[in-house]
Amino acid sequence: MADNTQLTQGTVANGEAPKSGLPQMDTTTFPGQIFWLVVTFAFLFIVMSRVAIPRVGGAIGARRGRIEGDLGTAESLRKDAANTLAGYETALTAARSRALQVADENRKRIVAEIERMKAQADQVAQGATADAEKRIADERAKAAVSMKAAAAEAAADIVERLIGEKVSTADAERALDSGRTRG
Repeated sequence: MADNTQLTQGTVANGEAPKSGLPQMDTTTFPGQIFWLVVTFAFLFIVMSRVAIPRVGGAIGARRGRIEGDLGTAESLRKDAANTLAGYETALTAARSRALQVADENRKRIVAEIERMKAQADQVAQGATADAEKRIADERAKAAVSMKAAAAEAAADIVERLIGEKVSTADAERALDSGRTRG
């Protein structure tokens, strides 16, 4: 503390009044302050223009390039997706058309097969009907012959019981035939 008092006393002893306030506001030191301001600004300007700004510019450029590349890739992928979707829709439409065509062909083929089978079944049914009608006609003829013989026998038996005279079956058949032609 003694040193400080001596300093202050020494300044006062020289005849200078002690200065108060901020030293950077002292107008007598402005030329030195301006010199160091210019030197510091020039140094910072050189460092910023040679080192920092190119690095920041490079980072910004790289980021911009990456963003543009990503946007280009995204646009390319979007176009590919649109083309793929269009191809898918075209293939789907073609497949639907082909499926409808195949279904129509199958329907026509099945209808033709059903018609063929129906015609064949009708033919078989007509043949079976004709055979059945022939058998029925044969059986009727046999039944008629059997009935005629049975009726002639019955008539001969009835005549014999009624009048007591024996009539041959052949005579009874002739009588039955003559009775039919009259009636």
